[in-house]
Parts: sequence; structure tokens; C-alpha cells
Amino acid sequence: MKSFKKSFSLLLVLVLSLVTFLSACAGTDKTSTETASKSGGSKDGVVEIDFWTFWGSEIRRPIIEKIIDDFNKSQDKIHVKHTYLPFGDIWTKELAAVAAGNPPDVIINDINAVRQRAEKNQVESLEEFFKKDPGLKDQYFPELWNAVTTEEGVPFALPFNTDTRLLFWNKDIFKEVGLDPETPPKTWEELKEFARKIDQKNGNRYNRLGFLPRHGINSDVWMINATGEGYWDYKAGKPTINDEKAVKALEWVYDYEQHYGDDVINAFKAEFGENQADPFVAGKLGMAVQSATSYTKIRDYGNGMNFGVAPMPEMEPGNGNTSWGGGFVAEIPKGSKHKEAAYEFIKYLTGPEAQEYWAVKNFDNVANIEAAEKAANSSVLSEADQHVYKAAVENMKDTILTPFPLEAPDYINLINPELDQALLGQKTSKKALDDAQKAVEKLVESTK
Repeated sequence: MKSFKKSFSLLLVLVLSLVTFLSACAGTDKTSTETASKSGGSKDGVVEIDFWTFWGSEIRRPIIEKIIDDFNKSQDKIHVKHTYLPFGDIWTKELAAVAAGNPPDVIINDINAVRQRAEKNQVESLEEFFKKDPGLKDQYFPELWNAVTTEEGVPFALPFNTDTRLLFWNKDIFKEVGLDPETPPKTWEELKEFARKIDQKNGNRYNRLGFLPRHGINSDVWMINATGEGYWDYKAGKPTINDEKAVKALEWVYDYEQHYGDDVINAFKAEFGENQADPFVAGKLGMAVQSATSYTKIRDYGNGMNFGVAPMPEMEPGNGNTSWGGGFVAEIPKGSKHKEAAYEFIKYLTGPEAQEYWAVKNFDNVANIEAAEKAANSSVLSEADQHVYKAAVENMKDTILTPFPLEAPDYINLINPELDQALLGQKTSKKALDDAQKAVEKLVESTK
């Protein structure tokens, strides 16, 4: 009996020891797995990085995932995982992840607020990589590179894509009303003259309008076209909202629209709401200034429309054809555990091969100059596609960006209400822009 108890006790000790050992092993494996998951992970010497985008549509998601797959197959050190988040959520979630110390390794973000994110320490500097790769900046359109760097020239992102505004016109309508279908208006005055010839009225109702200044763009783009710059002098660090030419531009938009009156314009807009056909594509608008990428609506729904494309008309001869653009960047959020691997990926993502693929598959203006020029001549694009894409690439030399100034990042919220009052006739253009200038100056002063 004593021998049995002794043997049983020994067996129990062995069993308990084995359970304890296995539990310890399981605990170690679990901890290692959790750590790898939080840091992005590394398996068999391959670093996994998490790439966040808002491209989840049936068109764009396959394109970005093909680019990611190409990168993953191009080398054996880094594996990129794509995480899709809705446009309305992605940046809120990113900021929360940065604050929690567990951010993605790469994210697509707005180009106009790169400097704000750098100032707030929300994004990693690329200076250490740029020092080893100084020629990188020459790959991108200069205006885009300037938007991703600080005043000291330190980059905090790499430009991915952009856009620009162009004038489109319906050649068949031009011919119908006696205008040369191959010659677009060169100035604002010509634009107005051409539009009046195109206007088609039946009693008190317009069946067709020649042009509307705020279809496709807003009044601020006309002000940029007039002044050659935005609302801000970045070198001086001060607003230039009430520039004399900006006042004239706002007056021009107001006077142009008053020719028709609010009832006519509102009825026209109501007929072609956001979820309905575009009036230019439908042949109800003879000319339109809009983004180059809006051409896809003409291509897909224009039933073979005979159209032309050219730079925005200039305010007056010699004033210049300045246009406006925005865009997105690829950046490394603050706290990424794999900065070097993330940098290698965003360099590929904004390089010529990936950028050309993105450009031709999406008909999107890309930041990489070589890729943009190749896309404009790509056999993947039709002759009409190439024509518009070439016009967009050429227009980049006259396209400016308007990054949010560090001194007053939310200054647009003080300007837009004043523009609305001017266009509603509640204030003169000069009074509205003077008031906007004072409000922003006061804002800047209050932050010092």
C-alpha cells in the first residue's frame, strides 16, 4: 500500500511538472505571437509592414493590391500587408493608433497637411533616408515635392498623385454656333463671349448654357488663376486674401452669374444634381473647367463626344494660365516599428513602374514625372485618353498647390463664409475679401 502511494505520488509530480512545462511553453508562444502582431511581425527574416489606404472600390483595390503584390515579389526582405479603411475613418483611426504607439507602417494621406502633421509629430521624418538618396526629389513634379518638405527642405512624405484643372469644350456645339471648333477661348472675356453665343433659350427657360464659372470648380480657383498664387505668402508667413486681382476675379464670377440670375442657375443645377448626368457630358453646357481626371465621364458616358481640352483661360493677355491641384502622399506614421522597410516600399510606390501602372489603370495624374510622361504615351490608353493625359502633364508647369499654412491651418473656415456673402450679393467682393484678410490676420496674431 505504501509502495502504491509512493508510486502514485511520484506519477502525480511528473504529471504536474509536465503540465507546468507545457503551459509555460504555450505562454511563451502566445507572448511572442502578440508581440509580433503588434510590431508588424517578422517571419523567417522577412519584415511585414502594414499599409493603410482608403482604396476599397472594385476598380482601385485590385490596382493597389497588384502594385503591392509586385513589390512583394520583387524582393525577399519585406512583405506588405494591405489594410483598407473607409475614407471617413482612416485618418481618425491612424491618429488613435499613433497615440497608442501602434500605428501602421505606411498610410496614404492628404498632401496639403503634411507640414501640419510634421509639426505635430504625427509623421516620421525621411531626412535620414533622403541624405542617402538626394536625387529622389527630382523624380517628382517640383510643386508636389515642395508640399511634402519643411522650409528647411526636410521631407516627411513622398508625393503619390495629384490633379489639375483644364478647360473642356464641345467642338460640335462650337461649330453649330459659328465658333471655330479648334480654337478655345484664351481669356476670360473671350470665355464670356463664346458662352453667350452658345446659350440657347426657349422663352424664359435655358435649354443650354455656354458656361458656368462654378461648375467643376469654385471661385477660389478663379482667384488663383488671376493672382498666380493662393491666399498665402509662405515666405512672408502672412495672408494675401484681398489681393487686387483676387477682388477682380471674385467680382467677375459674381457679375457673370448675375447675367442669368440665381433662379436660372439654381434650376439648371437642380436638373443635373450630383447623382445625375453631368450637364457638359449631356450636351447642356458648352464649356467646363474641371479636373483632368473628370474626362473619364466624357469617355464613359459622352457617346463619342467631339471635345477639346486646353489650359484655363487667363484673366487677360499675359496674366498666365495658373491652375490649381491637390493630391495625396505616402508617409510613415510616427512610431512605425519598421521605418527602413516602410521607406523602401513608399519609394517603390512612388517610383516610375508602380506610378505608370496606377496612372493608366485609373486614369489618374501621378506625382512621378517619368511615369506621367510614359502614361501619356501608353498603348494602354486610347488616342483620346492620351490627348487629355498629355494636356494634364503639360499643365503641371502652371499648376500650384496650396498647403495649409502652419500659422493658420484652419484659415479657410474664415474665408469661405466671406466668399459666400460676396457671391450672394450681401457684400461687395472687396468688402468680403478685406474682412477675410482681417479675420485671418487676427487668427495669426492670436496664435503667436
